[in-house]
Amino acid sequence: MAYHVYLLASRRHGTLYLGVTNNLARRVHEHRSRLSPGFTATYGVTRLVWYETYDRIVEAIEREKALKKWRRDWKIRLIEAMNPDWSDLYGTLTGWTGL
Repeated sequence: MAYHVYLLASRRHGTLYLGVTNNLARRVHEHRSRLSPGFTATYGVTRLVWYETYDRIVEAIEREKALKKWRRDWKIRLIEAMNPDWSDLYGTLTGWTGL
């Protein structure tokens, strides 16, 4: 089973959200659908802009905890190294192309 550490954004250089999950497509869909009240629903943080995959949950959780301590500008550089245009990567997981 794969585990993912991921960053969502409201827009380019917007509000960021960091999480970890064992099913990235499902979890991002939950954020996008605003199924649960919370931070991402309140601030419209629905764009998947960065993620990493791990084989072990312990490694994913350690990475998430480390990234939570990072400064915002470091997180922005991390995103832009993988995704310089801040494109929504959700479609790469599901085939979703936007409507």
